[in-house]
Amino acid sequence: MTTKEVWTTYAEDLRRFILSKVKDAVITEDILQDTFIKVHTKLHTIKDMSKLKPWLFSVARYTLLDYFKASKKTFQIVGLEIEADATINEHSEQDCLRGILKNLPKKYRDPLFLSDIKGMKQQEIAHQLKLPLSTVKSQIQRARKQIAQGFMDCCGFVMNEEGYLVGEIQDKADCKVCH
Repeated sequence: MTTKEVWTTYAEDLRRFILSKVKDAVITEDILQDTFIKVHTKLHTIKDMSKLKPWLFSVARYTLLDYFKASKKTFQIVGLEIEADATINEHSEQDCLRGILKNLPKKYRDPLFLSDIKGMKQQEIAHQLKLPLSTVKSQIQRARKQIAQGFMDCCGFVMNEEGYLVGEIQDKADCKVCH
């Protein structure tokens, strides 16, 4: 499949996904373009085309994270409760992430939040939490591994050769975290 074919098939889905995160049409278009630049340069590495769509959304997620880090903007993980207007039948990675984060020990959750969400440097986190830097570094790494493992356990995702989680979200009834 060529980049043009991927664009034609998936650009609108990715655009909606990105827009739901940044709430700005102009920024959405920039992030979508950045996503497809990455897709274009790595598309040849995809061996199993049945995993193309989840891989595309992974690329978009990482591009969004890059945007938030570069712009020093902060964002929150939306409430851990199910929102009233959410339809019960829909199941997303966010549902699984909520469950995984709920089960993540506080000693890992706090340093991860400060590092990956608030964008603080690890040295600053160590100072704020009054912990040695080496402890903060290991807690952040363990948190990331536990989150990745949570997606693999709950939704059947797998780690590809580049170290990215790929896969299709399972139905809510089959999910071990959300059900």
